[in-house]
Amino acid sequence: METINRIVEGYHDLMDNQSDQRVKDWFLMSSPFPTLAICLTYVFVVKVLGPKLMENRKPFELKQILIWYNLFQVIFSCWLFYESIASGWFTTYSFRCQPVDYSRTPHAMRIVRGCWWYYFSKFTEFFDTFNHVSKLHVIHHGIMPMSVWFGVKFTPGGHSTFFGMLNTFVHIVMYSYYLLAALGPQVQKYLWWKKYLTALQMVQFVLVFFHAFQLLFIDCDYPRAFVWWIGMHAVLFYYLFSDFYKQAYLKKVKRSKSKEIEVESKVESKDRMYLLNGFSNGSALGDVRQRMAGAVASQ
Repeated sequence: METINRIVEGYHDLMDNQSDQRVKDWFLMSSPFPTLAICLTYVFVVKVLGPKLMENRKPFELKQILIWYNLFQVIFSCWLFYESIASGWFTTYSFRCQPVDYSRTPHAMRIVRGCWWYYFSKFTEFFDTFNHVSKLHVIHHGIMPMSVWFGVKFTPGGHSTFFGMLNTFVHIVMYSYYLLAALGPQVQKYLWWKKYLTALQMVQFVLVFFHAFQLLFIDCDYPRAFVWWIGMHAVLFYYLFSDFYKQAYLKKVKRSKSKEIEVESKVESKDRMYLLNGFSNGSALGDVRQRMAGAVASQ
């Protein structure tokens, strides 16, 4: 019982005293449990409830919904990216070491608000799964809101916002692609660059990995726990996206090549059989004799 009491006291101390007091009364920020509940509900809906409800139904026509949804995400991502730039990246922030500004100045509070809206954007991304459900989607969208919640709760600003800045830029490109794809076949034929979206995501995680873990080797007033938190997320998501890339593109190319070889082999085999059959019934041999006779006559 004493151990349980210590755990409870430690939890309350962490949430009430060691977190950023500026966000403690903000929507969904007082406790991690509402966010956790939303994430678990999302996983339950896409993996259990959704398939159960749709197993005897025809797929819904979502074209118009997808167009408006992706347009919203492009605009939202552009605004978040702009906020990250205006708040410091490429202006006053250092890519080498950027501590969190815990003051209540207008500039510091702008960064905090941008972090909260980035956290909120992770919930809007749940709708990505309406059009396509995969292991990558479920893990990525199921984890991210909870991961970002801790960032907003303890370190809203500073070094780790590099991840958000980069991620919103990638999302501008990604949702622009999905918006164009939703317009139909007349546009889709020009979207040859789909696989490069996944490659862009992987480059993003490599940059985040090095940007985060550089703080292990330099003196910077930034929580070491969050260096590992961000860095290990980059490792996890790089693995997931690279696995998806291999499955979706590299293996597809191999399968396509093996099919071509198989078809060529069948054609060659048929030609061989025709030639052998021709010699056995005399037709091919007759062709050869006619050609030889024609050659002699021409001489």
